[in-house]
Parts: sequence; structure tokens; C-alpha cells
Amino acid sequence: MDFELTDEQLSIRNTVRDFAQQEIAPNIMEYDEKKTFPEHLIKKMGELGILGVIFPEEYGGAGMGYIEYALIVEELSAIDPSIGLTVAAHNSLGTNHIFQFANEEQLHRCIPKLVKGETLAAWALTEPGGGSDAFSLKTTAHKESDYWILNGSKTFITNSTYADYCVVMARTNPEK
Repeated sequence: MDFELTDEQLSIRNTVRDFAQQEIAPNIMEYDEKKTFPEHLIKKMGELGILGVIFPEEYGGAGMGYIEYALIVEELSAIDPSIGLTVAAHNSLGTNHIFQFANEEQLHRCIPKLVKGETLAAWALTEPGGGSDAFSLKTTAHKESDYWILNGSKTFITNSTYADYCVVMARTNPEK
């Protein structure tokens, strides 16, 4: 089995490395000192394909795999781990759950914007007193007419400050 990166994977790694060094590294101390997040980079990362690498071309993604995805997160995290985490949470926790469970209309409405960086996805699992243990969820959801009613509390919602969509983990069946 060949474990060498392909030419395409090397190109992706180098492109993201150059992006991180040119767009993130020069301002990293300013972001840290001012306690700000470089929100303007979300759109740039979307344009570069970073936010849609694992999603099908049909929805605006690159249709690549997890090796390419891991290379992207690794290169971003080498310069600024918070940006690597933002991209990982956006792709794996937020956008991927929408991709896996949305209906066709929602997919076509949401995924293209998410992969282009026009919108950002958040993830809400952690609860006060329960941490990130999905089996101890106290937040509940029940459907009324065409809407879901959520009841509960969340803490440490990844990407919440800048997100347009949020995947909320909630118990829909009290028996489970």
C-alpha cells in the first residue's frame, strides 16, 4: 500500500500552507491581543474550497476525501489552532450533520452557502453539568406543527458567535 501523498494532495497542502502563512500568520498576534476572530477569512476559505472539501460537487463542494480534509486542518492549525478548529467544527460537526440529515430542499438551500463561506455552521452539544456526554442530554425537542420546540441549555457552542446555522443536539424521545 502506498502512503505517499498524491500530487493533488501535495498541491492542496501547499496551497493551504501558503494561504495560512499569507493571510493568517501576519495578523495572528493582533487577533489574539484584541481577542477577535478573523471573520473575514471565512469567505476567503470558502472561495479556496477549504470549507467544502468533503462535500459533493453537486452542492458546490470539492467531493474529496478525509485525507485532503486532514491536510487542510493540519496546515491551518500549524499557524492558528483556533482557525483549524473553526474549520473542523464547521465541516465535521455543523455542515456534515446538515448534509447527513437534511431533506433535499434544505440541502440545496444550505450546503452551497456553507461550502462557499457565505454562512457558517455551529455545533451545540455541551450542557451545564453534563459536559459533552451525548447520552446525558437534558435538552429536549418536540415537534409542533411544522416547527421543532427546543427546551434546555447549552454551553461552549462551537462557532456560535459567527454562525448562521446551528446543529443542536437534543433528546426527541425521552425513552432513549
